[in-house]
Amino acid sequence: VQLQASGGGLVQAGGSLRLSCAASGRPFSGYTTAWFRQAPGKEREFVAAIRWSGGNTYYGDSVKGRFTISRDFAKNTVNLQMNSLKPEDTAVYYCAVGRPIASTSRLETAYGSWGQGTLVTVSS
Repeated sequence: VQLQASGGGLVQAGGSLRLSCAASGRPFSGYTTAWFRQAPGKEREFVAAIRWSGGNTYYGDSVKGRFTISRDFAKNTVNLQMNSLKPEDTAVYYCAVGRPIASTSRLETAYGSWGQGTLVTVSS
C-alpha cells in the first residue's frame, strides 16, 4: 500500500491544521493507521492511531485533548485534526499503516507501510 500524507503548512501558535492520509493500492479496511512525527534532532514520536474497523483510537500524551484522529469512509482517508497548536508541535508528520495489537499501537515497529511525511511548522 502506498500512503500519501498532506495538509501540512505554517500556522501560528494556537491555530489549527488538518492532515490527511490517503492510501492507494489497498483500502484501510482491516488495518490500523497511525500518525507519527519527528522534530529536528529528535526521535520519531507517536501521535495518534485509529483502527479502521471499530474506530478505536489511541493518542500520545502530548497531544491528548488537542488532536483528533478520524476515518473518512467516503474518501478512504484518515485525518488528523490538530487544534491549539504549539511551537513544540513543529515536526514532519508521517502516516503509517499496520496491524498492531492494542498494546503495540504506539510502537513504530508495529507499522510496515509509511508515507513520505508532511511538514508542520508552528510559529510562536
